[in-house]
Amino acid sequence: MKLSLLQNDIVWANPAANHEKIEEILWGLEPSDVYVLPEMFSTGFAAEPQGVAETDGSSLAWMQRMAKELKGAICGSVAVEETTPVAGGEAAKTYYNRFYFVKPNGEIIHYDKHHLFTYADEHRRYTRGADRVEVEFRGCRFLLQVCYDLRFPIFSRNNGKIPYDCALYVASWPTTRLAVWDTLLHARAIENQCYVAGINRIGTDPACQYSGGTLIVDPYGNTLAACPLDESSAITVTLDLQRLRDFRRKFPVLKDAD
Repeated sequence: MKLSLLQNDIVWANPAANHEKIEEILWGLEPSDVYVLPEMFSTGFAAEPQGVAETDGSSLAWMQRMAKELKGAICGSVAVEETTPVAGGEAAKTYYNRFYFVKPNGEIIHYDKHHLFTYADEHRRYTRGADRVEVEFRGCRFLLQVCYDLRFPIFSRNNGKIPYDCALYVASWPTTRLAVWDTLLHARAIENQCYVAGINRIGTDPACQYSGGTLIVDPYGNTLAACPLDESSAITVTLDLQRLRDFRRKFPVLKDAD
C-alpha cells in the first residue's frame, strides 16, 4: 500500500484556486494507492462557515475526477453546507466538517468530524458527526479522523478482532501546538499497533499560522518519513502490511485491551 501525503498552503475561501494548485502537485508525484490532503483543503479552516462552506459539491466532483485519473483514492476534509426545506419558512442550513474518501471507481465514503473544536466555537456552527468510520481499500483498512480527534484516544481505540491498519489524521493544526501534534501521532500509532499518517497544512488563515509537521509513523512508534516544516512538499511511503500483521501476531497487544 503506497500512501502520498500533501503538505501545502491553502488559498483562503477559493476552492477553484486550491484545486488547481493541488492538482499540479499530485501530477508531480509518483503513482500511489491513496493521496491524502489536509483538513478543509479547498477553503482553509472556516470557523465561520457561512459564505465559505461549499454548497455545490465542486470539491467532491474534483476529487472523483482526480481519483479516476490518478487511479488511486483521494481524501481530505471539506467544509460542507447542507440545506433542509422548512415548511412555510426559509430552508435550514447545516454545516459539516466532512472527510471524504473517494475511490477511483467513484465510490464515496465520508466521515463527519466527531470532536468539534469548542475553543474556536466549531461546535456552535458545525454539526457533530455521530459515527466512527473505517474504510477498506486495496487490502488496507483505514480509520478516518480530523484534527481535534487526535486528542481523544478512546474514540480511535483499535479493535483486536477487526483492527484497522492505518489511521489518517487530516488537520489544520497551529504552529503553537506542534509539539502536541507530533507527540500524539506517535502515541496513537504505538497504542493502536498501526500506521498513523498526520497531514497538516502550512501558511496562514485569518486566525492562525501553520507550519506543517506532516509525517507517517509506523506501529513501533518510528517516524518513517516527514515533510520539512514550513515548506510545501509531499511524502510517499509504502506501508508494509505483512510486517504489521507479523508484529501483531508476535506481540498481541490489541487482544489485551479493555
